[in-house]
Amino acid sequence: MAPHPRRTQHRPRHPTRRPSLTRPHNRRDQHLPQNAIALPAEPSRGLVWQAITNQVDRPGSESDWVTSADTPRGQLATYPWSLSGGGASDVMAALSGGGSQVLGRNIDGLIGFASFPGADEPYFLPSHWHRRAKTVGRMARPLATGEFIRDWAMVSEAMALAPYGDSGDVIGLDIDSKWGQHLWSMRQILRPDPHDAFGSSKGDSWWAWYRWIKDRYAALHLLSFASVATHGHFFLNRGGNVFNRHAPVIKLPEGASEDDHLRLLGVLNSSTACFWLKQVSYPKGGDPLGDEGARVSAEGWSDRYEFTGTKLQEFPLPSAYPLELSREVDGLAQRLATVTPAAVAASGVPTRERLYAAEREWYSSRARMIALQEELDWQVYALYGLLDDELTAPAGSVPELRLGERAFEIVLARKMRDEGLETQWFARHGSTPITELPTHWSDEYRTVVERRIAVIEGNRNIGLIERPECKRRWATEGWDAMQAKALRDWLLDRCEARELWYHHVDGLEQPRPLTTAQLADELRRDTDVLTVAGIYAPGQDLGKVIADLVADEHVPHLAALRYKDSGLAKRADWEHVWDLQRQEDALPDEAAKREFRKQIPVPPKYTSADFLKGSYWKHRGKLDVPKERFVSYPGASRDGDPSLLVGWAGWDHREQAQALATLIVAREQEDGWAADRLLPLVAGLREILPWVRQWHGEFDPLWGASPADIYAGFLAETTNRLHLTDEALTSWRPPRATRGRKAKG
Repeated sequence: MAPHPRRTQHRPRHPTRRPSLTRPHNRRDQHLPQNAIALPAEPSRGLVWQAITNQVDRPGSESDWVTSADTPRGQLATYPWSLSGGGASDVMAALSGGGSQVLGRNIDGLIGFASFPGADEPYFLPSHWHRRAKTVGRMARPLATGEFIRDWAMVSEAMALAPYGDSGDVIGLDIDSKWGQHLWSMRQILRPDPHDAFGSSKGDSWWAWYRWIKDRYAALHLLSFASVATHGHFFLNRGGNVFNRHAPVIKLPEGASEDDHLRLLGVLNSSTACFWLKQVSYPKGGDPLGDEGARVSAEGWSDRYEFTGTKLQEFPLPSAYPLELSREVDGLAQRLATVTPAAVAASGVPTRERLYAAEREWYSSRARMIALQEELDWQVYALYGLLDDELTAPAGSVPELRLGERAFEIVLARKMRDEGLETQWFARHGSTPITELPTHWSDEYRTVVERRIAVIEGNRNIGLIERPECKRRWATEGWDAMQAKALRDWLLDRCEARELWYHHVDGLEQPRPLTTAQLADELRRDTDVLTVAGIYAPGQDLGKVIADLVADEHVPHLAALRYKDSGLAKRADWEHVWDLQRQEDALPDEAAKREFRKQIPVPPKYTSADFLKGSYWKHRGKLDVPKERFVSYPGASRDGDPSLLVGWAGWDHREQAQALATLIVAREQEDGWAADRLLPLVAGLREILPWVRQWHGEFDPLWGASPADIYAGFLAETTNRLHLTDEALTSWRPPRATRGRKAKG
């Protein structure tokens, strides 16, 4: 049968605006879009349904809700389809016609992940964990996930433990290291399932990541992108980072230069590419509006989309590329990363002078990036044939731009003024809508922007792209928030200085617990700390600053002080698994171990409801991975010091046992505490003893015995003297907090 035209009823004409059919209930803080309507009493009388029935036999007609068109059947024989209406299919056809070939035919292999660990929590760890574990510069690498890829850059807030060498091969497990002992405690979680249908690349190296594609990490350059985001975000990786599955990578053929990557980067970061991606990708929802579900959003630009490698491989490439602009914007992105508050704090003491200079440079570089992104977007329109001529400004006339000053934003502001359009675009991004061109612009640049505005208003194809749904948001948390976080982290790093947490006793270096008041007294001698604390919390006493910093950065030493009863039950399951793992390790050969481990269960995962405080859950998570900076001893401070007593999370198990033993002796002999007050400390020593036995069970010539034997003997002698049974130690629970009742007058 010969192909024949088929009439296609398209979706609503605005490709990213989906009208709400009901008003939100009990949500006074939300506003309906201008075109939102109330749910009709009779569904058949609804405006959208009426538009469909009225236009189904009127090809070429458009309404506020529907575009109707005759589409040849053959056009639907290839994928992706574009059924968005409002002219979107015409733009997609123009992009395909303006593209010389597709992305997938110009890369090495498929677009997809370079690696993912399987279980994130044991490997994705804060930088301070890596400093304590001494993995910095070896296995600690910046973690590239989708949420960290924004605006041409990847600024990671986490580090990944990646046990791989320079060759890309997994390194041997160092069981004497902190990282090896950490992963041992997660071994049953990390072991690959023998019935796994997806195929782990771990092999016998259970401590390796679930999948690690060696040849992708061998590349000098990779392009990576956020797989879930409101807009397209791509960046050029120049090595050193590791990726999870939410940051897929694009590998160019061997021999591709940095410029080859930058050519492609510029096109992928354009508004044109964002439009194309949204046409072929699936929305995951944004800011909910009403009760229709997660995919109903107040405004389309807040919708998150899932951008997959499979779809991206079909992206049409232009015959020429915006290399110069791409190179310049990429350079600015690199420069911007060096002047953030975190970068200032990492390179020295963050004084007011250094922060002020960096702030000016940060705002200037960002404004320059915004301006050049505009030039790139408009150049790309011409490269795809959407415009006959480039509407780009002469290089010397392009000023720095603030948000709100781009051509499409001026058009949007005028619609707010003239048509009553409601949008949260400006409020959400901290910008001011303007309806007139800034007077400080040069005449050359004003002329170009006026022409752009005319094109947006008169060219339907460009108008579909030059809108918030496709234009870069440049969203940040703001300088002040970034500075506060950087100063906080700098002060906490100083609180972790190793020399604070040790002192010498009888010629031996021993751990030293400190109350937050004592810690503040130690830090008062550091003029840099006083300087930074004065910027972070002006006018506050250092004692209060330190107490507030530590308050959310500690986790108690004893399980009963960390978990509710449900969490304690799960902790018991984990301890059983660890006991079985120790038995497995003691077996004589691999065959016996392989058979024994069949009986070892996978321990349960925790939830936030299992922890006594939200901050404990924040640091531990569902696998109870210790990521806190400090270990705390609630209720163990001397009676004259009400501040919290803490130790350093960098202590190993022997040092933690020593700290507890020292506290028990001091509180009993110097402060006269009775057994009931000492009990939590004694219980903590009992709880940590299996780890001391495991990692410090051998004879130590410095101690003249096995440290594990020494602490086991101390525990036995203490429990006998205080008449504390195992039942008393394991059943102890902290007293319930009581709420004070206001006294009656």
